[in-house]
Amino acid sequence: MRLATLDDGSKDGCLIVVSPDGGSYAPAPVANLQAALEDWDAIAPRLAAINAFPHALDANRLLAPLPRAWQWLDGSVYPSHGALMDKVLGVAPEKPPFPQMYQGVSDTFHAPRADVPMADEALGIDFEGEFGIITKAVPMGTPASEAGAYIALVVQINDWSLRKLAGPEMKTGFGWIQAKPPCGMAPFAITPDELGEYWRNFRPALHLNVQWNGAPFGNAYGEPMAYGFHELVAHAARTRHLVAGTVIGSGTVSNETYREVGSSCIAERRGIEMVDYGAPRTEFMSYGDSVRMEARLPDGSAPFGVLEQKVVKA
Repeated sequence: MRLATLDDGSKDGCLIVVSPDGGSYAPAPVANLQAALEDWDAIAPRLAAINAFPHALDANRLLAPLPRAWQWLDGSVYPSHGALMDKVLGVAPEKPPFPQMYQGVSDTFHAPRADVPMADEALGIDFEGEFGIITKAVPMGTPASEAGAYIALVVQINDWSLRKLAGPEMKTGFGWIQAKPPCGMAPFAITPDELGEYWRNFRPALHLNVQWNGAPFGNAYGEPMAYGFHELVAHAARTRHLVAGTVIGSGTVSNETYREVGSSCIAERRGIEMVDYGAPRTEFMSYGDSVRMEARLPDGSAPFGVLEQKVVKA
């Protein structure tokens, strides 16, 4: 099942069910995705039963599937990216025996074809291609062995970052605020079964193709996560309930073979350049720059649709 949110002038948009080819849709029997998630076990079968899609879909009318959420939690589960980012930020944290995660701004997820306002080019504007999940309500203390059952939807995310602010904020030991503006989200939220055999041990086994200003930038593979999404859900729910509509990200998709497959963010490429040349050579984004991301299955299809955003001056 593939879901999306049409812009109807409201803050949460209008939930629709999208055809398998992504070209048409049917209205959902609930107002918006958050309403569906609040009673997911009852609503999901009604959504899945829709098999006629009478309306042509205009991708330019789509908001993020969940335009605002109660909670956004982002992990960092690709070891190759974490090691390089520590070098870029100039920090040497002790790696804990559990997933790394922070809580970010959740009141806005930018539309998949939005112009994204940024305060200042000099702050090191960067994209970060990620996978993510959206949960049903999760009881506190749910173990990883049971947490996968609470994953309602899988999504694709652009976790925008301001790199010049990230290092100073990290060194305070108190987390990110200014360095992490709102994320973007690809147009379609899908149920895990849509990925079939490419949803393995709660990990997306597909490539995330990234282009910057139309030029190829990365095509990293999503499966080699140090922790699966079931483990991320369990970690987040250890001491609190997770509300329906909690969004959890994987962190930047990265592979050990990043020199061959490329990267999902500029900071990783700069980290590679620091190792190879002693200094970074690639600049961060400027106003007018665009980034395009689409996760692809082996047959070339893009189950989450295309996320293509442009940076503009706030």
